[in-house]
Amino acid sequence: MFMQPISAADIEAYNARGGAQADASDPKAAQERFLKLFVAQLNNQDPLNPLDNAQITTQMAQINQVVGLQQVNETLKSLSAQFGMVSSIQGVQLVGRLVASEGNGLVVADGKASGAFSLDAAADAVRVEILGPAGEVLGAVDLGSRSAGVQTFEWPLGNVDSSRVSSLRVTATSGGRAVAAAPLALHRVQSVGLVDGSLRLRTDAGALAYNQVQAFF
Repeated sequence: MFMQPISAADIEAYNARGGAQADASDPKAAQERFLKLFVAQLNNQDPLNPLDNAQITTQMAQINQVVGLQQVNETLKSLSAQFGMVSSIQGVQLVGRLVASEGNGLVVADGKASGAFSLDAAADAVRVEILGPAGEVLGAVDLGSRSAGVQTFEWPLGNVDSSRVSSLRVTATSGGRAVAAAPLALHRVQSVGLVDGSLRLRTDAGALAYNQVQAFF
């Protein structure tokens, strides 16, 4: 009894199984299994109706394509793992530093409040007000001229109870015209780690994804 040539449907089914099992399959092992099947087909083909060169070439090209894709997948996984390790090592250097993200909050330590804000354009007069829990003004600081982008400032607490420091309000002008300004949340990084392959920063105000950080200080 002679074996029938491997059909296109058989090849596609084999490829689909190989793709679905790519995570657990060794590309070389997959190639060896295919070659054994292919040799068995050649040994048992009908001598009156043998496979032609085009059929043989097509089948070999298809298995090579599958094995090549599996090898690419394994390479990408390896690169992803290495990138994660490098990111984690680099992230350790952020421990103890300040980072700014979207929000409105200050870091209070050593008798002063530190904050950050963002300016859409350069301003020749910038004023920051420190607010309490109810929105009351606890104090203010005039920063003079500042360039566009993320800026930081410090405000001495004096006799103000640190537990009352809640948020900030910033106003800016250039040539007497208002400049768009937005407060930011300032955090101090306590530790870093990888979560699902992504770098996470644990701060004094909770966890932050690396892409949530607008500036480092």
